[in-house]
Amino acid sequence: MRSKLRKQVLSAYERWFDEKPTFIVTAPGRINLIGEHTDYSDGFVLPVAIDRNVTIAFTPREDDLVHIYSVDFNEEIKVQLGHLKRNLGGWKDYVTGMAWSMIDSGLKLSGWQGVIAGDIPIGAGLSSSAALEVAAGKTFCLSSDIKLSPTKLALISKKAESEWVGVNVGIMDQLISSAGKQGHALLLDCRSLTFDYVPIPHQAVFIILDTQTRRELTHSDYNVRHEEVRKAATILGIQHLRDATPSFIEENQNTLPPILYKRAKHVARENERVKLFSNAMRNSNLLKMGELINESHVSLRDDFEVSSPELNLIVDLAQSQSGCVGARMMGAGFGGCALALLNIENVGHFTDAITTTYYAETGIKPHIFKVESAYGVRGFSAKNF
Repeated sequence: MRSKLRKQVLSAYERWFDEKPTFIVTAPGRINLIGEHTDYSDGFVLPVAIDRNVTIAFTPREDDLVHIYSVDFNEEIKVQLGHLKRNLGGWKDYVTGMAWSMIDSGLKLSGWQGVIAGDIPIGAGLSSSAALEVAAGKTFCLSSDIKLSPTKLALISKKAESEWVGVNVGIMDQLISSAGKQGHALLLDCRSLTFDYVPIPHQAVFIILDTQTRRELTHSDYNVRHEEVRKAATILGIQHLRDATPSFIEENQNTLPPILYKRAKHVARENERVKLFSNAMRNSNLLKMGELINESHVSLRDDFEVSSPELNLIVDLAQSQSGCVGARMMGAGFGGCALALLNIENVGHFTDAITTTYYAETGIKPHIFKVESAYGVRGFSAKNF
């Protein structure tokens, strides 16, 4: 975890509770190299856990009170595990949702008091919500002496977001935050939940291009896209679009309304791109990786229609820079971040050129930064810090 964030939560805990915490939990955000809007169709994805985290400093309690202060929002919450309430707003619903989901799964929870802070840009497509869920889940596990596998923790987190918060997410974000491995991407089959670690080529550099435009998934077309791919699968007579190859979609184009055809075409082709990209990674073929990333953006922009003018602009600017082999919008879309793949270490000129032009055309200063791979959620004794 980043030392600055660790010091921030430790200091805030001591100010808020007038004692030192017992544990520290950290859960990472993620980038998704390729495989966008495929996870809720039981498809394939290729995320990487990154060195941006949600961190919780806490001490277990003997009663069922959960008392939390959020540094980022300067807000506090006190809830009894036996009397959980919905719609408390924002970050609070993700924490109470995790408590509800764990209890609904038959787990007996104890309370805790803690401080939460994070350095994952919120609403940017880097999975700050999943990191918060997984961090809260790990905190409940440590406070309640519960052991869960990364996959079980991810499933409980997904249930919290889908059934408590109300966003029909797939499993990718929660699982990479639970099971990430430094130096590797995670090739995940979202149907079987089996996964394989794919080494990241040493010459690959991943840059986040934050447009500084935001969306809330609960107020966007995300759930609409979820319903559209479900309808397309139903019309095609298959369980999920995961079961459709690109050629099958083309052969059955006339059975689908035009919009649903476009959605289905994206999902089928994106699943193929994940497999091709993984092979390119194993062979350290950055040019092929970049080609597939560029194709993914076009598909997300034109067929799935989840991009935005700002995302399209920043992707175009990145693709035009020397050293950039590929770029695409990333995450649910409608704003947030893009991902650029570079084969150079010196990113100064790349960053400056994009910042200058993007600001000139939008009046918005983007946030551009390099990310490194990281491990999934971890818990530590606070005595080690």
